[in-house]
Amino acid sequence: MPKLGMEPIRRQALIDAAIATIGERGSLDVTVSQIARRAGVSSALAHHYFGNKEALIIATMRHLLQELSRGVRQELARASDPRERISAIVRANFAAEQFAPSTVAAWLVFYVLAQESPEARRLWRVYSRRLASNLRHALRALTNDAHAAHIAAGTAALVDGLYIRSALGQSGGDASDEIRIVEDYVDLQLKKAH
Repeated sequence: MPKLGMEPIRRQALIDAAIATIGERGSLDVTVSQIARRAGVSSALAHHYFGNKEALIIATMRHLLQELSRGVRQELARASDPRERISAIVRANFAAEQFAPSTVAAWLVFYVLAQESPEARRLWRVYSRRLASNLRHALRALTNDAHAAHIAAGTAALVDGLYIRSALGQSGGDASDEIRIVEDYVDLQLKKAH
């Protein structure tokens, strides 16, 4: 029986281990045993906490989404105008902890899992809608609703696409180039909208 108070620590250790293990493999070709071993717990305990591999991966994705949401809120708190809000959202999506190779690999696995798992698909939709909504909100102060929706969709597609490129090894690891690409796109689209 796990010690009282240890469950959150062990659950977090398993989530961190899942990110690292998936990052090494770059796929869902991992086992709960491999993840548990990396976390320093037994496979039985991992199954006790999560039930199966999909539930552990979904808990990992939920964790990544919470971390991203926290990062977006922190960045938005420092933004003083709508254009800075857009930059804040972009920076949060490419923050060091979100753009670490193992985290990028976990996000890519999340996209793949969302094709076959209803729960993963639901989480992906939450992420996707939140990103688009945050972008549209800031963009509406700079252009009309139609352009705001168009620019938000393109910006979100760029963010996702740059993550995929990174997962395939087409990024230097520093997100400054990715941020610049997205920022240039937003600036160009805002100029075209006026």
